[in-house]
Amino acid sequence: MMNFVFPNELRVTWTVMIVLYPYITGLVAGAFIVSSLYHVFGREELRPIARFSLASAFVFLLFAPLPLLMHLGHPERAFNIMITPHFTSAMAGFGYIYSAYLLVVVLELWFVLRSDFLARARGRGPVAWLCRSLVLFNLHESPATREADHRIVKFLAGLGIPMACTLHGYVGFLFGSLKANPWWSTPLMFVIFIFSAIVSGISVLIFHYFVVFWINRWKVNGACVRSLGRYLWGFMMVAVALELLEILSITYEQTDKTEVLNTLIRTKLFMSYVVLQFLVFSLVPFLMLAVHALFRVRERVAHALIWTSATMLLVQVLLMRWNVVVGGQLVSKSMRGFTSYFPGVWEKEGLLTAAIIFTMPFLILYVFHRIVPLFPDVDGRSKQP
Repeated sequence: MMNFVFPNELRVTWTVMIVLYPYITGLVAGAFIVSSLYHVFGREELRPIARFSLASAFVFLLFAPLPLLMHLGHPERAFNIMITPHFTSAMAGFGYIYSAYLLVVVLELWFVLRSDFLARARGRGPVAWLCRSLVLFNLHESPATREADHRIVKFLAGLGIPMACTLHGYVGFLFGSLKANPWWSTPLMFVIFIFSAIVSGISVLIFHYFVVFWINRWKVNGACVRSLGRYLWGFMMVAVALELLEILSITYEQTDKTEVLNTLIRTKLFMSYVVLQFLVFSLVPFLMLAVHALFRVRERVAHALIWTSATMLLVQVLLMRWNVVVGGQLVSKSMRGFTSYFPGVWEKEGLLTAAIIFTMPFLILYVFHRIVPLFPDVDGRSKQP
């Protein structure tokens, strides 16, 4: 008997908000890795974007739990996992990891921006008062304190790298550990989530960097964006290869779930998974980044290739999250049928709500930049630490 779906599986439970949740979390991890490449590994060519990437990681981290809270019927109950510890709960584990990582990012950002806070704190007005409160009303600064800040930033950045990987790897673990779902249950899931997170984080930095510089008519730092383009090319190759290896592994095993998953890919997910995710938004950016990395092209052409590739890879990672979260719920537990899902626009977890949540971090970054410069090398308000 085919096309048999249990009644409680006709409606997809985890929808747009649960797609957005790992997507924003991935942006956090990827942006923080870029910042750490400068602060820990001394990649000087990434200096122009290091501060912006750290601020982006912080702002996106603030909004990462918001899709989960929107999904809950009683979001105020989310805090129960923190005040009533349950160490065998997967979601409680995420709460602990998220809180620890947020603390590390806040401290690192504070030490990176302390000199700028001090400079603004010596002025007048509400912004000056805010900056004085942020530095705990201690306006002392000397070469010794700046050197201490630099050492602390390097330590926190090094500590944050495994925490960033753990945070997003844990998101992949939440799906991969569900043995009842054949599309999710794979040990590669958390590794795929980590590398795709780095891809999306680098992509959003490139996208936003170019947009901000074009709007302000600043000169783009060629060495910085070329380096980001090479990192993006390398990480996207690993991420896509891991996803293809996952499909190869499922096909080679020839278990009872192989046939139903092959049917899922050929029917329900063919357009979003095969055509869009792989053939369009993976293959095309791969070729464009390869041209940039392997051939000498004019700077204007190279920048166009990098920005277009980054934009397409942002969509690619979003499609990957969609195909994992929603695609995994289209298979009935009976293994003999599939359900369907199409997102709404105006509903509580619809596309409009998702667009608003995703846009808010960019607005916060704009306000952030009005207080302390996120691109100090071009606007001249401070010097990069």
